[in-house]
Amino acid sequence: MRAAEDDDPIEDFPDWEQDLVRIAKEIIDETGNYIALPTKFDIHEYSIMEKFCLSLNDSEMCETFYNLIKGRGAFGRFKDAIHEYDIADDWYKYLNNALKEIAIEWCQENDIEFDQ
Repeated sequence: MRAAEDDDPIEDFPDWEQDLVRIAKEIIDETGNYIALPTKFDIHEYSIMEKFCLSLNDSEMCETFYNLIKGRGAFGRFKDAIHEYDIADDWYKYLNNALKEIAIEWCQENDIEFDQ
């Protein structure tokens, strides 16, 4: 978007990026503005995963999962564990609800109407 806003020459970008700059220019030309969507840094999936672990009713499982997500490789260990403990559906439902809340909050902050 910055390249499109600054009107940088498309030829200055690698081939794979040129289409993205063209699309960004079209958005700016057609709408005059845009609102950036939240990034993965705004969403904090690790925080969602941590809250899920703490929400587990079984205190032993809660502690096990909470310990699994500490340190390098946390996402992989977590993914393996939700399948091993057969709670993957619970996790994906929890994640979906958390992402929905983030989307609703983002829409409200940016005065965008939405249907639930």
